[in-house]
Amino acid sequence: MTSTPTLPSAEELTRLAGTAAAACGVDVAGWRGDHPVVSPVNGAAVHDVPWATASDVDKVVDRARDAFRVWRTVPAPARGAVIQRFGRLLARHKDDLATLISVEVGKITSEARGEVQEMIDICDFAVGLSRQLYGRTMPSERPGHRLMETWHPLGVVGVVSAFNFPSAVWAWNTAIALVCGDTVVWKPSELAPLTAAASAVLLQRAIDDCGAPGDISQLVIGAHDVGEAIVDHAGVALVSATGSTRMGRAVGPRVADRFGRSILELGGNNAAIVAPSADLGLVARGVVFAAAGTAGQRCTTLRRVIAHRSVVEEVERTVADAYGRLPIGDPLASGTLVGPLIHARAYAAMTDALDAAAAQGGTLVAGGERVLQEQAPDAYYVRPAVVRMEEQTEIVTQETFAPVLYVLPYDTLDEAIALNNGVPQGLSSSIFTGDHAEAERFLGPEGSDCGIVNVNIGTSGAEIGGAFGGEKETGGGRESGSDSWRAYMRRATNTINYSGELPLAQGVDFSV
Repeated sequence: MTSTPTLPSAEELTRLAGTAAAACGVDVAGWRGDHPVVSPVNGAAVHDVPWATASDVDKVVDRARDAFRVWRTVPAPARGAVIQRFGRLLARHKDDLATLISVEVGKITSEARGEVQEMIDICDFAVGLSRQLYGRTMPSERPGHRLMETWHPLGVVGVVSAFNFPSAVWAWNTAIALVCGDTVVWKPSELAPLTAAASAVLLQRAIDDCGAPGDISQLVIGAHDVGEAIVDHAGVALVSATGSTRMGRAVGPRVADRFGRSILELGGNNAAIVAPSADLGLVARGVVFAAAGTAGQRCTTLRRVIAHRSVVEEVERTVADAYGRLPIGDPLASGTLVGPLIHARAYAAMTDALDAAAAQGGTLVAGGERVLQEQAPDAYYVRPAVVRMEEQTEIVTQETFAPVLYVLPYDTLDEAIALNNGVPQGLSSSIFTGDHAEAERFLGPEGSDCGIVNVNIGTSGAEIGGAFGGEKETGGGRESGSDSWRAYMRRATNTINYSGELPLAQGVDFSV
């Protein structure tokens, strides 16, 4: 089933992208470059863009460091005013940015608009945060002394983002970093430069409107060498990088080697446990969105359903039936629920995983086939796959960034929790249950080992109010809400002596 019989032409996508970018203030007609922007919607190039090189990073970081020396002295509420203005501009251009996201990475319109809404939401969060960068005061053991902690801007923050959220993850980091008094250098995915440029121009407009230093946020579009230069640069205090676990294995040690800080948001292999008491109608809706949304290309995508043996057949059948009805096709068309994979490599990874699952005893229950190849031979639309596995084999423990859902049975809750935790990744997890004790156990210290643990909801669709990130090979960092702002600041412990005497801590006597 497809949402439309045909896909838009390259000319139509070029027109849509150009109009949307221009509305945001990006004159793509004036761009000249050797690097094509290929849309996954039809596999055709819709524009050419110029790329920076690693040698450009030094100049960019130097400008960001100069701007930081001024920006760190601006009162935090005044810094928040820039983000407030940015949020309003995002709301005005929500549809324009959503169009660029759909054209460049293939998200359906509602998900693309949802990504921009995340950007707006984090702006709202950060504006409030600009008046809540709280320190604390502790009682001193010495009379006439005050002991306290204060938080100060950290420096230049480098953001390296991935294609699947081409602007929201940057906004999570940038909105918080800027209100904390940091400056930002952004290396976006080379697959979505128009989205990045439009987002950066809107922020620059907010900066100019508020009279803030012009270089507090900078964009560097380029290949992997640009990202590596940011990672290795001694002038970048914090690197926030989103990508694969393999990428994180390279980034983490390199930043640590120069004593920098890092926030790593890496792979996910997320599971949902379905208990015998679960509302199976709720399960079906939650599983289908979490597993098939964004064509399985979210780090929080549901990749494993661990269902009690008494309900596993029904869960498997219900999800497979729903998959057969999913409208697949043009992400810009009304009614489409599943757009394309990002490129041929993603499709190859999916077929390799399905082959490996079959070799390891799995049974393909539904989906897995490519569709629309006659209309767009260079685009990769697939029907999301359901695969029954009797045990958690090697392929099941690996993240495949495509819509492959493994269904496994369990007999006891202990077994289900062990399966949930029995993978290297630790991002998101959930349990569907009507048993309060089961839910509490899953949330507790003997339950899920993931950074996100849900009850009666899928693994994807996090809100910006909660800190986002995971454990184990997911990286361990946190972005977005809660107290994640602390990662973007440095802490100082202060002791103030107003006693006129000089007593030492721990009763030490050093009289002379």
